[in-house]
Amino acid sequence: MKTTGLFVLRLILAAFSGLLCYGSFQPSGLWPLSIAGAALLWVALSPWGRNKPSLPWLVTGALLAFVQSMVMYLLLLPWIGELVGTLPYVALSVTESLYALIVGFFGAALARRQVPGAIGFAFLWAAVEWLRSTWPFGGFAWGRLAWGQVDSPLKQIATLGGPALVSFAVVLLGACAASMLLTHSVKGIVVNVTALFVPLVLLIINVGVNPPSINDSSPRVTVAAVQGNVPRLGLDFAAQRKAVLNNHVNQTINGHNRPVDMVIWPENSSDVNPFADDSAMQAITSAVRSVNAPILVGTLTKDHVGSRNTMVVIDPATGPGDIHNKKYLQPFGEWMPYRDLLRHVSPYVDLANDFKPGQGDGIVHMRAALTGNMVTVGVATCYEVVFDKAGRDAVKHGAEFLAVPTNNATFGFSDMTWQQLAMSRMRGIELDRYVVVAATSGVSAIVDNNGKVLDSSKIFTPATLTRDIALSTRLTTAARFGNAIEALIAMMGGIAAAVAFATRPKPPSRGRNRKKD
Repeated sequence: MKTTGLFVLRLILAAFSGLLCYGSFQPSGLWPLSIAGAALLWVALSPWGRNKPSLPWLVTGALLAFVQSMVMYLLLLPWIGELVGTLPYVALSVTESLYALIVGFFGAALARRQVPGAIGFAFLWAAVEWLRSTWPFGGFAWGRLAWGQVDSPLKQIATLGGPALVSFAVVLLGACAASMLLTHSVKGIVVNVTALFVPLVLLIINVGVNPPSINDSSPRVTVAAVQGNVPRLGLDFAAQRKAVLNNHVNQTINGHNRPVDMVIWPENSSDVNPFADDSAMQAITSAVRSVNAPILVGTLTKDHVGSRNTMVVIDPATGPGDIHNKKYLQPFGEWMPYRDLLRHVSPYVDLANDFKPGQGDGIVHMRAALTGNMVTVGVATCYEVVFDKAGRDAVKHGAEFLAVPTNNATFGFSDMTWQQLAMSRMRGIELDRYVVVAATSGVSAIVDNNGKVLDSSKIFTPATLTRDIALSTRLTTAARFGNAIEALIAMMGGIAAAVAFATRPKPPSRGRNRKKD
């Protein structure tokens, strides 16, 4: 009975850990909570004196981490339920939580040795985040702990090693702080206290290798982000295509109050293909001529490969220019894996599109209308902002600022738009670039290279955000080596897990316990 009660207590701690981690994400954004959440999970996985879980301890660890993850994802992703219903939303939460079985199984092995188990646990967590963010179907990185640190001092570590290094630092702080309290040896306390200074060391290193590159003398352009809004909420967005286009045309014509160099429209701002519909091209052209500046237009196109989610530059002098076909498409939304099989599971399957991914380098060139200079713009369309490679490829090919055109209209007033904005802010920090977020229905925002929101719109309200933004071509350490750093962290996590499992205490053999005659 006593053992059962302790197991229930561990489950409660794991569930509360998931709640705390969720609280660090936007819109609440209470960033210390994810550090506390990591600490609580480590406590739940750790042995307490002679008290052991009621199940075999590795299996118990897997179950505890699964519970922790389920609580976090069920609270983080309800906006998916608003789109496709409860069953797919819960199914995604379960799927993402399956990765946590690895965290708990090997984390329990690591917890048997508080020193240096807590350090290994931070590597393990980051390794599993990498796996979840890359596989299958390109991965789903929405639950990275790094996104909850966009208002934390730890955010600057992203410039050094990207979101992976931020998540590592979060778990390192939480697990080592908890381990310091659980360990009973002076050596253990010293090691854990030393490990707690690692994030500070990383911050100091970052100042040295990534000095500020944007200042008052940096070149600047005047950019407008247009939010035209949509007539109605929900999945019938496609039925509103002409109305949405007209909203963005009218907002562009009537919403600007000073000359601009260029304008960013949202994803799906013209779901009517202007290359196939003359009236759509005429409407867009009227907006372009009104501001006398190029507009980056979100539309749908079709070529010999298939349908594309496209951002295209329309210039008042030269007409259509560079295009960015979305490379990282949302599975089960913009394309449907196993369509024939899954249509028997959910009626929403056939609502998914069949877009084909682009192959570009993530940039377009836009002429600054006020100076005539060409500006290289990095484009991460909506879901693409969650992928490390999207932004890194763009800046490596010369992107001077980042544009994140997005369409969140189908998710209503949910937390989704705030969660995605946090990712855009983290990308600005990681890549040392200003970020212009243009959303059909909100939240649109202009963000500086420190992740600070300089200007933002309200949800489901037409708006035009106009701001002078700084340009930069410097490559941060994360842009240059972020992929390698994440791979190294993941490898260290794998090694820590393997060593902990191989050196785990073996149960006594039956023969050893048998009484002598």
